[in-house]
Amino acid sequence: MKTTTGLVCALGLLLSLITTGCERKESPTTAPATQAAAVDTGGQTLCPVGGDKIDPAVFIEYKGKKVYFCCEGCDKIFEKNPEKYVKKLPQFGGKEEPGEGGMGM
Repeated sequence: MKTTTGLVCALGLLLSLITTGCERKESPTTAPATQAAAVDTGGQTLCPVGGDKIDPAVFIEYKGKKVYFCCEGCDKIFEKNPEKYVKKLPQFGGKEEPGEGGMGM
């Protein structure tokens, strides 16, 4: 029964992500005077899940290093299986790969 419930929840999340996509917030093209200095992303420019440009405001810490994402939602997917995505992170010695977007689908 637990397996069925987990599967239904996972399918519901997947369907939700497919139909809504990333909830990316567009940032201004020029930084306001009050905005903090550029964020050091450890060389990361692409979301390891979706392959899109990262949003420096959306990140988690993994093994003592910050991992950035294009939108909220990708961080949750990463947390479920981080080792799948670490190979795409320069801060862990990996190589970034542009994706097709859509939350790694």
